[in-house]
Amino acid sequence: MPRGIPNPAAMYGIAPRPWGFEVSLVRNGTRYYRQFGKASYGGLEQALLQAQDWRDEVVRSVPPVARRTRAEKLRANNTTGVSGVFCQVASGGRVRAWVAKTYIGQDEILRTDFPVDAVGSGALALAIEEREKQLARMSGLARLHPAEEAIRQGLTVQPQGPRVTKRSKSEITRITNSSGVSGVQFKMPNAGHPGYWLATTFTAGKGSVCKAFSVKEHGHDMAKSLAIAERARQLEQKFKDAQERQQPQPQAPSQALLPELSFQHRAGGQTARP
Repeated sequence: MPRGIPNPAAMYGIAPRPWGFEVSLVRNGTRYYRQFGKASYGGLEQALLQAQDWRDEVVRSVPPVARRTRAEKLRANNTTGVSGVFCQVASGGRVRAWVAKTYIGQDEILRTDFPVDAVGSGALALAIEEREKQLARMSGLARLHPAEEAIRQGLTVQPQGPRVTKRSKSEITRITNSSGVSGVQFKMPNAGHPGYWLATTFTAGKGSVCKAFSVKEHGHDMAKSLAIAERARQLEQKFKDAQERQQPQPQAPSQALLPELSFQHRAGGQTARP
């Protein structure tokens, strides 16, 4: 959107990119950033849904600072050591007045001047005291975007349709892929070779599993179909192995319990101790 015009609520914090979408939000000096590629989620629609879901979670779990906290932050050009308090200088460099000023809302700005000639040397202290009174009237959180509060209150819920699981790198079809299926490619060692279709799946810590299907033996189309089926089998086995690794392993009984377990077995399952 043009500078000064906020994005629509659906695209708050989200920027479209040729490859998908990126989310960028800043909270208390910390940047929350993540990319959602269309290749990883099977298309732009799913990539956008995933980006919006993640954006909404950040907005709800990491709210912006309180308005008063932000108002109390010292600016680089502050010379008094107190935010919202500054001096008016007359010609010749003499301090003419100390001013307390606080922005409460769009139509409410509080300001009180304390002229040094009328108040004397206590003008600065009076301005600081007045600034505290002004800050006491400030409440709520910093308003970063019109969609913020609606998202936190759950008023803007994304479509409830299905969400696809992010594809692993091995499942993404590359531009150079010749089959249209990730992990399946046609290989021709030399110009006179009939070639073969190759199914390959990489697993971290285990290396690659490969299986080739000769065009001379199966024909071009059948060899390709066999390679695609083999690729699906390899992926299924990969995901199955990953799920098994994530499942908690049963723990063996400790040595301290072994005598009691042995006795229970001999006693026909009785729990009485010998």
